[in-house]
Amino acid sequence: MNRREFLKTTTATALGAAAGVAAPAFINKAQAQSRAETLLIVSESGPNNIDIHGVGTNVPGYEVSWNTNARLLSHGMKTDETGKQLYDRDAIIPELAEDMTVGDMSATFKLRKDATFHDGTPVTARDVKWSLDRAVSVGGFPTFQMKAGSLEKPEQFVVLDDHTVRVDFLRKDRLTIPDLAVIVPCVINSELVKSKATAEDPWGLDYTKVNGAGAGAYKVVKWTAGTEVVYERNEDWKLGPMPKVKRIVWRMVPSAGNRRALLERGDADISYDLPNKDFVELKDAGKLNIVSTPYSNGVQYLGMNVTKPPFDNPLVRQAVACAVPYQKIMDAVLFGLAKPMFGAAPGTPTEAKWPQATTFSTDLEKAKALLTEAGYPDGFETTLSFDLGFAGVNEPLCVLVQESLAKVGIRTTINKIPGANWRTELNKKELPLYTNVFSGWLDYPEYFFFWCYHGNNSVFNTMSYQSPTMDGFIDGARAAAAAGDTAAYEADCKGFVDLAFKDVPRIPLYQPYVNVAMQKNVSGYQYWFHRRLDYRALVKEA
Repeated sequence: MNRREFLKTTTATALGAAAGVAAPAFINKAQAQSRAETLLIVSESGPNNIDIHGVGTNVPGYEVSWNTNARLLSHGMKTDETGKQLYDRDAIIPELAEDMTVGDMSATFKLRKDATFHDGTPVTARDVKWSLDRAVSVGGFPTFQMKAGSLEKPEQFVVLDDHTVRVDFLRKDRLTIPDLAVIVPCVINSELVKSKATAEDPWGLDYTKVNGAGAGAYKVVKWTAGTEVVYERNEDWKLGPMPKVKRIVWRMVPSAGNRRALLERGDADISYDLPNKDFVELKDAGKLNIVSTPYSNGVQYLGMNVTKPPFDNPLVRQAVACAVPYQKIMDAVLFGLAKPMFGAAPGTPTEAKWPQATTFSTDLEKAKALLTEAGYPDGFETTLSFDLGFAGVNEPLCVLVQESLAKVGIRTTINKIPGANWRTELNKKELPLYTNVFSGWLDYPEYFFFWCYHGNNSVFNTMSYQSPTMDGFIDGARAAAAAGDTAAYEADCKGFVDLAFKDVPRIPLYQPYVNVAMQKNVSGYQYWFHRRLDYRALVKEA
């Protein structure tokens, strides 16, 4: 039986198991070998775009880009006290670059001479420059991500020869080098993509939305939107150890019950977005490996549009913060698999770190008093929106919030937005009240606040929050970090945290955990800043 036939058999068996149909009681040698070479992942939702530079690329799209593209730099790994494998924030290692020299106001990278794109074309410094030019020019999230590391202009990227490129610094910024190791500054086959570009689409975004042009360890051989992504290993991969798994099949299975059934029957190898209740039960059952890791620099929150009534009134925002059923969410939705970001004792000293808990807790009487003081004694009506691509957590969370807000007169209609459209709708900044999660790829407080609270950030400051004082704290912290001024840095960090909790344009709820369920014969899982799977280290025994 060849791999294509096996995958068809696996699909039928998996769907049959989910429906309660008995699976075959035996598997022959050829099937066993094929299963060892193929990893089947099931999740709630999938990518809407396989190019990280694309307009509105969703979080599942990040996983495709990470595994199919390469970057100048990456991170080393470390093992925590529990034995988990985690990326090391402070260990920057070469990927496409074989050598890096950092000077006072620039960094020079020598490229590997054996690196090739998936079509066999050698990777050159011209590809690096074109790709970085593209990232700082396409606008939206990719360009703001580059700006977060003070990478803003094409003129900063200079080709010195076929295998040497220099990155000039606009200013001293400790985030510049780490920012070259995230997903966005990937290196793309420039000649291929330029041949597909048009006057209306000069960066070839229409082509790369559905076609790979990378040099990563895997390549997409089939993508059916909303159904599955199929990858094959890049047999010419030279930028690290050859991955053990030859073929990855990532299927979208919207029903959490079906995903769990596929895991329990052994027909799926990995799933990472089951309801927390399922993870707890599966862990207790002991038949699967369950790994739970806190999001680095991440918070699930309720956001409010501060430019439109009634959420333009800070008293209303504080009232909502007092009406949130925090502990019910922790118990009934998360089953303890999260770290509370609420309920700190009054007077708790602010720290120069993120995330940290607010002093808000559920206090309905205080919420009613604040609404009355704000001029809304009878409450008001609004909508509460969430990303349907992560409904397993978002939907029950919103139902609990809806019920609790109703007790203080705030009547909400829940608005379920398809995952493929979520980022686009969020960035329109028309949603009055919504829940979302943000996790900063660079694990520094000032990075999180640059993205989420700075007035010049049009991407993840989805509350349209504007405060010159806040901007001053964030900019000050970045400058102090670059200068090594610890005292000034800590003062500015404490300043922006205190102001965020006072103005409360968004209400921190909890620090989520990444929960991954794997068969016992699957190993090698690594937690990365982007929270998605890195296929390169995964191993599956027959």
